[in-house]
Amino acid sequence: MTGPQRIAVIGGGPGGLYAAALLKRLGPDRDITLWERNAPDDTFGFGVVLSDETLGGIEHADPVVHRALQREFVRWDDIDIVHRGHTQTSGGHGFAALGRRRLLEILHERCAGLGVDLRFRTQAPPAAELAATHDLVIAADGVHSATRDAHEDSFRPRITGHRCRYIWLAADFALDAFRFEIAETAYGVMQLHAYPFSQHASTVIVEMREEVWRAAGFDVPDPAESVGQCAKVFANALGHRPLRSNNSAWLTFRTVVNDHWSHGNTVLIGDAAHTAHFSIGSGTKLAVEDALALAACVEEQPSLPAALAAYESERRPVVESTQRAAAASLRWFEELGTYVDQPPRQFAFNLLTRSRRVTHDNLRLRDPAFTAGVEEEFGCPPGTPPMFTPLRLRGLELRNRVVASPMDMYSATDGVPGDFHLVHLGARALGGAGLVMTEMVCVSPEGRITPGCTGLYTDEQGAAWTRVTDFVHTASPGTAIGVQLGHSGRKGSTRLMWEGIDQPLDHGNWPVTAASPLPYAPGVNQVPHALDRAGLDEVREQFAAAARRADACGFDLLELHCAHGYLLSGFLSPLTNQRTDAYGGPLAHRLRFPLEVFDTVRELWPDDRPMTVRISATDWAEGGTTAEDAVEIARAFVAHGADAIDVSTGQVVPGERPEYGRSYQTPYADRIRNTLCVPVIAVGAISSWDDVNSLLLAGRADLCALARPHLYDPHWTLHAAAEQGYTGPGAPWPLPYRAGSRTPPTGRTDAPKPRLSLGGA
Repeated sequence: MTGPQRIAVIGGGPGGLYAAALLKRLGPDRDITLWERNAPDDTFGFGVVLSDETLGGIEHADPVVHRALQREFVRWDDIDIVHRGHTQTSGGHGFAALGRRRLLEILHERCAGLGVDLRFRTQAPPAAELAATHDLVIAADGVHSATRDAHEDSFRPRITGHRCRYIWLAADFALDAFRFEIAETAYGVMQLHAYPFSQHASTVIVEMREEVWRAAGFDVPDPAESVGQCAKVFANALGHRPLRSNNSAWLTFRTVVNDHWSHGNTVLIGDAAHTAHFSIGSGTKLAVEDALALAACVEEQPSLPAALAAYESERRPVVESTQRAAAASLRWFEELGTYVDQPPRQFAFNLLTRSRRVTHDNLRLRDPAFTAGVEEEFGCPPGTPPMFTPLRLRGLELRNRVVASPMDMYSATDGVPGDFHLVHLGARALGGAGLVMTEMVCVSPEGRITPGCTGLYTDEQGAAWTRVTDFVHTASPGTAIGVQLGHSGRKGSTRLMWEGIDQPLDHGNWPVTAASPLPYAPGVNQVPHALDRAGLDEVREQFAAAARRADACGFDLLELHCAHGYLLSGFLSPLTNQRTDAYGGPLAHRLRFPLEVFDTVRELWPDDRPMTVRISATDWAEGGTTAEDAVEIARAFVAHGADAIDVSTGQVVPGERPEYGRSYQTPYADRIRNTLCVPVIAVGAISSWDDVNSLLLAGRADLCALARPHLYDPHWTLHAAAEQGYTGPGAPWPLPYRAGSRTPPTGRTDAPKPRLSLGGA
């Protein structure tokens, strides 16, 4: 047998125990010792939930453990969501849970039976000492890992605290569903997460924002007092029965991320390596799956370094995906107070889809009746997916909720859009989007980003844009086309994107202006001229002149670009606005010039046509615009007459650190919409029609703007309709294209299989 022979495991939770058992089973001659500082029957928390996927891995790796678990599980399908006296039930989900103590007992028995040396009530020696005398050290020592802390320089952990307090409790009866209950108290919103883990007991987690926790007096030294209070708050859910604790304390969740999971022959697994918020029930699942992957990689790889590298390579993408889902769920519960006024079914749907792993489409499969009720409450006409439900903004009715997002094409000559723009925008209009947006159309030659950017500062440009709007309105009746007006600010005078994004021109640079004399990239981009009074007035009039031309061109909607570090965005962000006059300093002052421009344009723009504003809701950088600032920015524009806020993020400073992922920008739109009750356009890695339907139905957005999907498929919206079997007025096929409204046939795949085998010559 090859591979590590002497193995030390620090920590006797499910991950450490299962890793020890698997490695011993795979190598019976291995010397494996596990240290656990607590007694065998000490455990924190009560029940654990495991997915069918995880159980399948356990069954394949160790049938003995799998059979023991199968005998213990309680299973259920329903989720109950209780809010303001209404209970919404969604079925078809499928859960399996058991007591944490029983899980540990099963793993203790398996380890002991295989010959693992289990040392309870014993503090493990430091990992560095064990590493010197063992071939492999597995650090499964939890969220407060001493191993991780001792080798911080190698693992490079990032630990983030959050805004809610929670406590793990239990009730001595079995709920018949996974239950979420919302309590709106005099102190604020509190929530209960509860599920059965045996025939006679349920896990109960009570959670609330820190300020609510303090106001309610839960910060008393004796947690037992607050346990009784929790039972009173959620008496109906508990049937007026008590709650019990197990050394339970109020905690704040800590998200753990490590840049590296191994150091020499020491490796982190479970909560020591990563955490995922309990609201998606993945902590034990991740730890057990880590153990499975680590044992498999040790067995498969030719050396320990190769095994640890393979383990991390295999597990990191899975863990990062889970952590993104957990972060979305965590934030949802942190912002729960912004959702409590939603209609009952929409609130329930919003909660169920909070992590973005459960969607409209799979809920429709799990529980068609529940989903149909949500659609009816939303206002979907019969047989109409949410994305094809119309929306009115002032005098403009959009026939569906899909926006072909503004996309810079860098293909104009002297600011004049040409045939390329006609074909590009015309194709998206023919492709079914309810609203097609131009790229950022610049209000002056100096306001261009690159020499290839379009403008609306000459009559020739106006005539070219009229050609585009006329085509859209004539060839695709019912499609709206909007113009996005902007000024590049300090990000101007740069090369075409594919020649070097944000890089200065080799020759022919023009001077750039900004809120403050701060170059976009010091030493790379030129230092901009800070606009003085005369410059501010001139820019404002340039926007006004462009708006007049946009009106004459026949655009249906106008959007003011106040995002992505361009001129107006540069006034909003504290990282780019360091003025000391009336246009700098506090947010109210930083808003002044963008609002002056907005007011000027709104006054000129026809009253029956809507105006929207695109903002960067966060700079993704320390000291920059925050989500709270974004709400106030949106509030100000709405107060001045904005009909919707187009919520993007970032691109303000080069050192940003975005948290990329599916629909990663939509939580910012969600927060603005549900805090201010204003229409929002969500953007940012929305890639499927299922995502669009889910966001709309949950009340996180009113419109969804997609860019890359429309580059991949100009007929994205029509194809989304066809794939959903929708043929209504929200997505009519142009008459010349109607023959293509059904999926083309492909080659046969149902050829008859051979029935006889004839031998001989």
